[in-house]
Amino acid sequence: MKKLLFLLCFPFCALSQQLITENVFYDGHNREYIIYIPQSYSSSISSPILFAFHGGDGYAIDFMNDEADFRSISDTAGFILVYPQALEDPNDGGSTNWLHKDPTDHKDIFFIETLIDTIAYDYNIDMDRVYATGFSLGGMFCYELACQLNSRITAVASVAGAAFLGAFSSCSLTHPTAVLTINGTIDGTHPYNGLPNVFFSIPDINNFWISNNNTDVTPIITQIPNINVSDGSTVERYSWQNGDGCVSIEELKIINGGHDWPSPLASWSNQDINANVEVWKFVSKFDITGLIGCNTTNVVDFEIRNSKRLIGIVDILGKETRHHYNQLIFFLYSDDKLSIQLVHWLAIRDGSVVREKNSLKSRSLISESGQSHVHVYQS
Repeated sequence: MKKLLFLLCFPFCALSQQLITENVFYDGHNREYIIYIPQSYSSSISSPILFAFHGGDGYAIDFMNDEADFRSISDTAGFILVYPQALEDPNDGGSTNWLHKDPTDHKDIFFIETLIDTIAYDYNIDMDRVYATGFSLGGMFCYELACQLNSRITAVASVAGAAFLGAFSSCSLTHPTAVLTINGTIDGTHPYNGLPNVFFSIPDINNFWISNNNTDVTPIITQIPNINVSDGSTVERYSWQNGDGCVSIEELKIINGGHDWPSPLASWSNQDINANVEVWKFVSKFDITGLIGCNTTNVVDFEIRNSKRLIGIVDILGKETRHHYNQLIFFLYSDDKLSIQLVHWLAIRDGSVVREKNSLKSRSLISESGQSHVHVYQS
């Protein structure tokens, strides 16, 4: 629903940050989420978006205030921040969980897809840069999103998250997908070396993403400075680089680390790194085609079109639109050419179409008489 905001503004005043609790009705439930809009947000410029998922039996407001407070980073980096709230799981004593225990037909992946669309209707979202991070069960949910909602999720970071055996059996990657894992070696909830018949080990999780992104098999290993010797833990960074689209897979391995979200807010956790900083620093390097600025073209369905500049996008009624998927839209180019496409998803960078996946295409060339002839065909 569009929101009208009326402001009485005195000279030299500026819009401040906005922290809003919103609701969306989905699948018979009134679902809640917290959204943070940085002061730098402008409706004329598309903004990246980061979804942050609380742990099992957790709450979005507590996760934001007590562990994963990305607001100051959002202010400086200019991304929109969202903390969704999970529903109670009747098969787990009413715990608020992203993955409900069997038997269940509950699937929050589609709730997040709806949430992306809902927020993109109200704000100018860069659909090329939709990121997800989460703690514990929220981190596990990020793997689900990266696999089963891959066409909408750019990159993910899982903190203290495990992966159930079979979690990757329905994984369908449509683009290079960068993944960051942050796990402690003495995590008693999600053991680093896995749990027989229950969880993959962290090395197995990394190996899945390494293999599916075709990165180097040998990582670059860096020792993180032990700036706080009293926390009883140290950190090693493992980076598998040179994957498809120049993506990388990274692990921040916390030696003697527990089931924690490392940050200054959690004094009991490792204090050598701040997971908030590390997560954003990692995911923000990527868009849907891979590493931003990567000059390789070894990405599925990737096409650069530098010969023309996009000057407008309108819907079938001739109205400008930012909703660039699952509808018939018209592209207006600087060379007086028209393109009509039924788009499933689209990436635009600096005014140029850089990647698209569609089922209907047309090209209309302007004839010498100035008349437009449109030819439509199935791709």
